[in-house]
Amino acid sequence: MKVLVTGASGVLGTAVLAAFKSHGHEAIGLAHSRASGELKALDLLDRSATEQFIAEIKPDWVIHCAAERRPDVAEKNPEGTEQLNVGVPGFFAELSAKYSFVLVYISTDYVFDGANPPYSPSSPTNPLQLYGRTKLGGELAVLAVPGAQNIILRVPVLYGPAPNNADSAVNILLDVVQDQSGKTYKMDHFATRYPTNVVDIAEFLVRLSAHKKPLPPIIHYSAGEPFTKYEMCLIFSKILGLPHEHIIPDAEPPKGDAATTRPRDSQLSTEETVLLGIDGGLGYNGFEEWWTAHLKK
Repeated sequence: MKVLVTGASGVLGTAVLAAFKSHGHEAIGLAHSRASGELKALDLLDRSATEQFIAEIKPDWVIHCAAERRPDVAEKNPEGTEQLNVGVPGFFAELSAKYSFVLVYISTDYVFDGANPPYSPSSPTNPLQLYGRTKLGGELAVLAVPGAQNIILRVPVLYGPAPNNADSAVNILLDVVQDQSGKTYKMDHFATRYPTNVVDIAEFLVRLSAHKKPLPPIIHYSAGEPFTKYEMCLIFSKILGLPHEHIIPDAEPPKGDAATTRPRDSQLSTEETVLLGIDGGLGYNGFEEWWTAHLKK
């Protein structure tokens, strides 16, 4: 297969590109501001250049990881976020219909409000913040194109190998634990998250691409272990052998803007994913086990 990965400089895109290459596929990575090495620079907002590139390389699959994934940044630039998170995937769906490739659009658990988990692919959506609304908008734009071969893959908060801990909302907690300067941190112990490893998602996508039976338009992939951010910090503290008294658990319901923008528990149900019979199933790593091995390398 020839696979094109957008956002290939990001934590998920890097893992997806590596996984397809390791399984013998021809994988091409696109990036914009962080294009380097083998990654090709392309501004996905430039529709003419994007279509020309697609027409030239003729991919079998396009894994669309590129997005504005930071909710706080999205709020500051709603127009740019709308263009990237809604306009670009909609255009890729049009290209999918025209050039006959399978488009996988990476979406998020934040399309749900967190009030009635777990959520199946057909559960009613109700995003609480601009980021979630634009990702849902991207889903709707992709699904609206007739004749396109589209799969929406919803995933929760991500972690895994990353050049900078700040690239992941989970990895960055390592910096908090390792900051032994005397600074204290108030850490969320209210909202439940299901941190999922990008390496596991990438391997699942490879297996998904080899599946011979028809696939539904929306698929959920998630690890099954629930943690608050504070509980993740405790695990990192245990693995690193560092004290955690400087991290203060905050179990109070959020107030102000946070109360209306952060889902309390947006768990993605994977029951229907398991029933698809994908070779190897979900196959996700345990959170503490993976981090123990990774941090001791």
